[in-house]
Amino acid sequence: MVVSEQVDGIFQALADPTRREIVGLVLATDQSVTELARRFPMSFAAVQKHVAVLERAGLVTKERRGREQRVRGNADALHEARRLLDQLEEVWRGRVARIGALLAADQQADQQAGRQTDEREKDS
Repeated sequence: MVVSEQVDGIFQALADPTRREIVGLVLATDQSVTELARRFPMSFAAVQKHVAVLERAGLVTKERRGREQRVRGNADALHEARRLLDQLEEVWRGRVARIGALLAADQQADQQAGRQTDEREKDS
């Protein structure tokens, strides 16, 4: 399984709680950078930087409307990350199932060996 640089960028961008919150907000409704900045205890410039990281990752797009920049969420990018997580889950569930099968086979072999030992001790 090959992880694209785009998906790497998505997970790096989502690693920050402020950026996750921004994505949630702009997926619900488009917002200006100014509106977003009012919601966080940080400078306007800091919010702009967070939005820029999200934009580079493809999680949001910015569109100039008059004097303001509107930020819109990109659900397709989140779906791409979800597809990767689903693939990884499938791989790990398969591995866990194989480990479970190996442990069951090992336990069964131990039980059979124990029975054979018991039978030999009875015959002695």
